[in-house]
Amino acid sequence: MPRSPYGFVLPLLLSLAVATPVAVNPAEALAKAAQETVHKQAPKPTAKTAAKTVPQKAAASRTTAKPAAVRTVHKAAVHKSATQKAAVRKAAVHRTGKARRAGRVAAGAAAGTVAGAAVFRPVHAYVLMDAQSGRVLDSENADTLTYPASLTKMMTLLLTFEALERGTLRLDQELPVSRHATNQKPSRLNLAVGSTIRVEDAILALTVKSANDVAVVLAEALGGSEEQFAEMMTAKAQALGMTSTTFRNASGLPHKEQRTTARDMARLSRAVVSRPAREYAYFSRTRFDWNGTVVPGHNRLLGRVEGYDGIKTGFINLSGFNLAGSASRNGQRLVAVVLGGTTAAARDREVAELLEQGFGAAPPKQTVAVTDVKAIR
Repeated sequence: MPRSPYGFVLPLLLSLAVATPVAVNPAEALAKAAQETVHKQAPKPTAKTAAKTVPQKAAASRTTAKPAAVRTVHKAAVHKSATQKAAVRKAAVHRTGKARRAGRVAAGAAAGTVAGAAVFRPVHAYVLMDAQSGRVLDSENADTLTYPASLTKMMTLLLTFEALERGTLRLDQELPVSRHATNQKPSRLNLAVGSTIRVEDAILALTVKSANDVAVVLAEALGGSEEQFAEMMTAKAQALGMTSTTFRNASGLPHKEQRTTARDMARLSRAVVSRPAREYAYFSRTRFDWNGTVVPGHNRLLGRVEGYDGIKTGFINLSGFNLAGSASRNGQRLVAVVLGGTTAAARDREVAELLEQGFGAAPPKQTVAVTDVKAIR
């Protein structure tokens, strides 16, 4: 008897009917069974396949709302990663900028100019000294090498006073002005090549105006050339016990080999205030007349501190704001030297505090912090 074409299907449907709820359609059951068979025969995902699958799942999961805790953790992780990347970038920029700044400072110092001085941190130093005995009453970084700036002119003037005393110069003597003198950087009196200036006017131009061109005029008159005069200055410094000082010009304009210390500048100041009163009086002038023009001075402590009567201001980028000041009270004279002030006002205040401290009118001063400066005077 021929077999029915549905003979093999009927037993299969009956077995599915027993294993499957009645509500399931037999056709759907067949499709599901076939899908399960394919799934069992499919190969298991490898590590590489799984790695590709994870981002896909993550992308799909981003379309759905995450629980609050999951969102918080994810946000914290993203913030931490961004912060770490920003820190790395900032550190790299800092290292690069620091190296660049260090290179500019080194190049500027080696060239004896103010190149890179905007990031140079000058040495901060001070000395408070009794002018009669030379005893140091207070100090900080007293023997650290730095740049004298226009405090250099105290030595130029000291040698000028000695020349007047010897008779090799006269106050009314006219001194010639060279081209080298007129080529000096400010501050200047703006002398013309081939003109002349009286010795007394030259002295006032240094004590009041701090004129660099006039400093060269005196140097050439006394030494023949500024270089030879600088050797005379250094020899005088050694004689005064200024063992850490070397002069290379008469003005204090930047030069890599022109170095000094606060202690040496205090010793020079002591020598200047010990000169005859008629000579030291030039340092008390706040202005002078030049060709019908009133030239004002830089020493703003005159008239503001009791007994204060001079001495000299100075500034270049490599030194910061310098001031050697002196005052006399009740028969006692003090000298205060501050190198590397942050500003002219801060430098002046520090010298005033040192003098008040020395006279016993104030407690010990607070050290002034050092910052960068950009101008030259």
